[in-house]
Amino acid sequence: MYTYKTRGVCSNEILFDVKDNIITELKIVGGCRGNTQGVAKLAIGRNIDDVITLLKGIRCRGNTSCPDQLANALEIYKNQNNQ
Repeated sequence: MYTYKTRGVCSNEILFDVKDNIITELKIVGGCRGNTQGVAKLAIGRNIDDVITLLKGIRCRGNTSCPDQLANALEIYKNQNNQ
């Protein structure tokens, strides 16, 4: 499972697995429980590029948000795994 430490948001970290460019597991630790669980359920089973496109740039506090942090985490994952 890939772990990403969030910055500038209420959540602490994002944990996820990807197989064949599809998000298979996702948990956002901390933050607004209902919202983070909702984002996770909507992202599981989707292509990481689609999720990045949908969530990148969503703002809440500190010029970022939990969905934006997920997009950042997925971009870093892609770059590190040459996807």
